[in-house]
Amino acid sequence: MTELRVSPPTTGSTTVLTFDEVSKTFADGTQALGRTSFGVAAGEFVSVVGPSGCGKSTLLRVATGLERPSSGSVTVDRNSVGYVFQDATLLQWRTVRSNVGLFAELDRMPQAALRRRVSESLDLVGLTGFEDKYPKQLSGGMKMRASLARSLVMDPELFLFDEPFGALDEITRERLNAELLGLFQSKGFGALFITHSIYEAVFLSTRVLVMSARPGRIVASFDVPFAYPRSHELRFDPGFAAVAGEVSMALRTSNNG
Repeated sequence: MTELRVSPPTTGSTTVLTFDEVSKTFADGTQALGRTSFGVAAGEFVSVVGPSGCGKSTLLRVATGLERPSSGSVTVDRNSVGYVFQDATLLQWRTVRSNVGLFAELDRMPQAALRRRVSESLDLVGLTGFEDKYPKQLSGGMKMRASLARSLVMDPELFLFDEPFGALDEITRERLNAELLGLFQSKGFGALFITHSIYEAVFLSTRVLVMSARPGRIVASFDVPFAYPRSHELRFDPGFAAVAGEVSMALRTSNNG
C-alpha cells in the first residue's frame, strides 16, 4: 500500500507539528517508519491508529526528540509540548501537588506563578482536594489526571499522547475521554494521540490517521464530522458507527497489504 501525504487544514490555523518525509531505521536494521508526512494544526485533535509494532510510539519519540529521524525533518517547538505517556511516571516520594509542579519547577517558573498554575491545573483535571496525596494513594485514572495536569501547568500549544488510557478499565477510560475533550475545547491546543482503539480515536478526534504495518506509513486519513462538545451517546449513533467502520476497514486493508 502506498504512502499518503497528509497536510493540516488550510484554515489559517498555525501548524504546531509537521512531519516531512520522515523515516526511522534503528541501528539493528529494523525499519520502524517508512516515509511519513503529515501536520497537526493548533486546535486540531489528530489520532493515529495502526497494528501493534507499526511504529506509532516511534512516531511520538521522533516528535519529542528522543529519537532522531533517519531521513526527513520534523518541525515542532519542543519548548511548548506536553507529554502524556502510557505510564503516568509520577515520582512516588512527591505529593500530587509537587508532582504536578515538577516541570514548571525544573523550568524555574516563579513560585507565585507556579502555585497558581498548579492549583488551576489540579482544578481542571478534578484533583482539587488530593493535592497532598502520594501516587500510591491514587487510582489509575487519578494518576493519569495528575500526569495531564503536570503538562497543563506549562500551557503547551501541542500535546503528545501515547496510549494514555490503554491500561484503564472501560468506564474510567470513557470518563477520561470526556474530560480530555473538555480540556481540548477550553485550551485549544493541538493534539497527536496514539491509540489502539478505533472507537476512542473517532470519539476524540477531528481527524484519524491510519498507519500500515511496519515500516509504518500513513495510508489513510479520515475527517471526523461530529461537532464538539461530544456526548457519550454519540458512540451509539449510526453515523459514528459508519466512520468507525471506515477506519476499521482501512486498518484491515493496510494490515493485509
